[in-house]
Amino acid sequence: MNDTQKWPDRLWIVRHGESAGNVAREKARVTDALTYDYGTRDADVPLSALGEQQADALGRWFAALPEHERPDVFLCSPYVRAQQTMRHALRRAGIDCDRIRLDERLREREFGIFDGLTRLGVRDRYPEQAKALDLVGKFYHRPPGGESWCDVILRLRSVVDTITREYRCDRVLIVAHQVTVLCFRYLLERMTEAQILDIDRQKDVANCAITGYEFDPTQGHRGKLVLERYNFVAPLIEAGAQVTTEPDVPAGPK
Repeated sequence: MNDTQKWPDRLWIVRHGESAGNVAREKARVTDALTYDYGTRDADVPLSALGEQQADALGRWFAALPEHERPDVFLCSPYVRAQQTMRHALRRAGIDCDRIRLDERLREREFGIFDGLTRLGVRDRYPEQAKALDLVGKFYHRPPGGESWCDVILRLRSVVDTITREYRCDRVLIVAHQVTVLCFRYLLERMTEAQILDIDRQKDVANCAITGYEFDPTQGHRGKLVLERYNFVAPLIEAGAQVTTEPDVPAGPK
């Protein structure tokens, strides 16, 4: 172990597989509906059948890695769709699911009064908030009862502190949500608001896509994590699983 290294050797951040909520939101979007309903609170929304296939494909990709390159620390959002993704993947990889550590700081962004509304629904029900969102942008705008991207970033800063304190030189796998993936990139790569929103505008983070970092001792003052891959969906394509990109965020300018 390198006594001066504070980062893990490897870090993978994965968005959960397609969920029943993703399917409901996409159906609402294409029909120009104002609302969508998946019959339960957001934290309890499960994976769709396709989401389970995507998670299995992810696990097979990790299983194919040499044993000394596979993850050995498993951090997960407590939301059901994230837990199911992690469990499916670990079972396929032959890894003990009892090693999963749930962390509420990795949860989905909270949408407050926007929860259950499409973009059209927000503009119809809360026109003043829609105007504020257009003016301020989703990086800073906080819907009443919800979170801005900055709020998510604030809680993820403490996750980064935990990772550097407890998991240095380990190989860490995180399963969470679309905004979580993007906000980790913002933190780890020291981006600006403009830079991360530009990445977000280009393409949604795909379900079960891998964002991977590797520690490079030659970078920075004492080495740092360097982006190795982003929105990597080859494991899904190779397994014949459909790639899906339904956004988790119900409203906000791209």
